[in-house]
Amino acid sequence: MPTISEKGLNMPESPIRKLVPYAENAEAEGKFVYYLNIGQPDIKTPEVALNAVKNNTIEVLSYSRSEGSDTYRKKIANYYNYHNIKVDLNDIIVTTGASEAIAFIFGSIMDPDDEVIICEPFYANYIAFATAASVKVKPIISKIEDNFALPSIAEFEKLITNRTKAIMICNPGNPTGYLYSKEEIKQLAAIVKKHDLFLISDEVYREFTYDGYSHHSILELEGMDEHTIMIDSVSKRYSMCGARIGCLVTRNEVIRHTVLKFAQARLSPPTYAQIASEAALSTPQSYFEDIKNEYIERRDTLIAELHKIDGIRVAIPKGAFYCIVELPVIDADHFAQWLLESFSFENETVMVAPASGFYSTKGLGKNQIRIAYVLHKQHLIKAVTILKNALKVYTN
Repeated sequence: MPTISEKGLNMPESPIRKLVPYAENAEAEGKFVYYLNIGQPDIKTPEVALNAVKNNTIEVLSYSRSEGSDTYRKKIANYYNYHNIKVDLNDIIVTTGASEAIAFIFGSIMDPDDEVIICEPFYANYIAFATAASVKVKPIISKIEDNFALPSIAEFEKLITNRTKAIMICNPGNPTGYLYSKEEIKQLAAIVKKHDLFLISDEVYREFTYDGYSHHSILELEGMDEHTIMIDSVSKRYSMCGARIGCLVTRNEVIRHTVLKFAQARLSPPTYAQIASEAALSTPQSYFEDIKNEYIERRDTLIAELHKIDGIRVAIPKGAFYCIVELPVIDADHFAQWLLESFSFENETVMVAPASGFYSTKGLGKNQIRIAYVLHKQHLIKAVTILKNALKVYTN
């Protein structure tokens, strides 16, 4: 029998999606499932974006330019300039989701066995894209007891080798909700400049920051144009996960030229999705303020309810809409599956994401889960009530 590749064997399963069959079985048995496992907001997509597609009179659905349409990129540049990120349309390449942006970047700046340093826990698909590109992830551990703050620069120095090409962050973070301070961003800038590396920042949650904290983009840094690459997406900002439109932004002309060759190979990003995304840019700022207030209330509700459970530890998110919760269990993967297969409370159960899939260091995160607080408050309260009762049964 023909064999599959080592790359295929090493490609990790999604910790977010691998339990879906068990959730579907639970629903088939008549249970109601609260989905806390995936960052799919229940916030309505802006009407202006949906109407741009519904009311469009296109007669031939043609290719766009490989780097995305000029009108869309021009409006994205205006959005960034509003947020103090000085770029023009030529600094932007539109991609099929932030996922494709990551794949293009890894393909453009790294050869097989090159290394990228990423703070863990990190978005699980980073390791998938690294595997696809035959790139090695060198994890640097951030800890729940420090609320997942940036590790010391001395720890980064220990990991840098002659194969290191980049440091990568997610800001605000998925799965931790951590928001890097301006000082932490400056520290990262100094080390990448010192070692002539790239600094890659996934900033798809930029609009969601709390408690008076502000987001600081790596593209606001002075003297770093050759080193910085930003990743972005409409998925979370406008609750448009299904649009699959993202972009990468860099002032480094060589990077853009290289990425464009990858973009040309896949022809173009989807036309209708670009039309919707361009229209979404006219969404008023009040939309984001309302959403931010909603997420703050959800976060505070979730944290308050979780603190009522004995034996757990919770990291307090400063941004995005995720938190990591440490449970009094040995194996959170088993617990998460058990919740769907074997447990219900008032004929309801919950689906969570085991956090081990967000670590690449073996053995870490085994007693942790990620919760996405993308449900309204009453559902969050009920979900935590189920979790509390489940832990009593499971730990006994």
